[in-house]
Amino acid sequence: MSETTTAGLGTLCVHAGQEPDTRTGAVTVPIYPTSTYAQDALGSPRAGFEYARSKNPTRAALEALLAALEGGAAAHAFASGQAALASFAAAHLAAGDHVVVSRASYGGTFRYFTKVLAGFGVAFSWVDTTDLDAARAAVTPATRLLFVETPANPTMELSDLAALAAIAREATAQHGAKVRLAVDNTFATPFFQRPLALGADAVLHSTTKYLNGHSDSLGGAVVSATAEDGARIAFVQNAAGAILSPFDAFLVTRGVKTLALRMRAHDANGRAVAAFLAAHSKVARVLYPGLPSHPQHALASRQMSGFGGMLALDLGSYDAAKRFLDALRLFTLAESLGGVESLAGHPASMSHGSLAPEERAARGITDGLVRLSCGIEETEDLVADVERGLGEV
Repeated sequence: MSETTTAGLGTLCVHAGQEPDTRTGAVTVPIYPTSTYAQDALGSPRAGFEYARSKNPTRAALEALLAALEGGAAAHAFASGQAALASFAAAHLAAGDHVVVSRASYGGTFRYFTKVLAGFGVAFSWVDTTDLDAARAAVTPATRLLFVETPANPTMELSDLAALAAIAREATAQHGAKVRLAVDNTFATPFFQRPLALGADAVLHSTTKYLNGHSDSLGGAVVSATAEDGARIAFVQNAAGAILSPFDAFLVTRGVKTLALRMRAHDANGRAVAAFLAAHSKVARVLYPGLPSHPQHALASRQMSGFGGMLALDLGSYDAAKRFLDALRLFTLAESLGGVESLAGHPASMSHGSLAPEERAARGITDGLVRLSCGIEETEDLVADVERGLGEV
């Protein structure tokens, strides 16, 4: 569909990369579970397909779709969000390089950077990237990457992407080596936030979450702003082989078709649940960028087109959090987020359990903090469920 270059995002979700099958006219891109492809003659593969680790039609369709949604030159889909992160790092970092990272990042990001990549000679500075002066001061001549997650998991801190992109450009000019800005856009999705349009060089996703949206697929993606960076990711993808399977690529593509509809519902429910919790006497604090009380509410209103369905509330203690979580009926206690069903989690023991207690404390991840992923159920039912939980606190 040539018109997708100027179409709205909801239209892109349905049509980008989704040309009807040329052989049958099927409107859904087929699942190609093949491991290899017949070649017409020696040195003449059909349409560039030689081996499934390198290229697969189902995965290629999803990658075209994700590139269109984020406004990137190329996208590459991986077996998990962590595989996407590892492949991105392998493509752009080397021993002796330095990375400035949001202190408020997913626990798996912290684990990979500190327990794996640091062992290969890459140095890291964990910075409050909501403080632009702190981010700028952390940059050194060896810095090659600013890596931010916004909104951050689970504290919902926001980083100013346009300002951080300017810092990366300044550092590139000053030190004579490319400094990239990479953004984990999992919480916001391209429906609510477009990091590449704000100057970022790459966007990363756990496609497991909102892009798939149905809690039935594990995957990740890297979207590159330039074809050159995309080629670097493609080389690593082929060399390392942590690719998304054809069936999972089909599931994510199917999920993305309803992304616009789902994100509107997640956003409406997130706003309503956050407002209810913010007014409740048993809740010490609510972390949600859509609340005027959020410290970066003005930035969220400027940088994002919606606030989404993710929020956190602090109940003051582990015991209170446990009583609340055990009493919920619609919010399912489980790892992950971004599905059509509402999920609840305890970051200190689940998503960020790999962090030392002092690390969690420094990030504001208390034992009483609960993370909610508001699904697409009826708003009044979700509000009633959190009210039920608070009744046990």
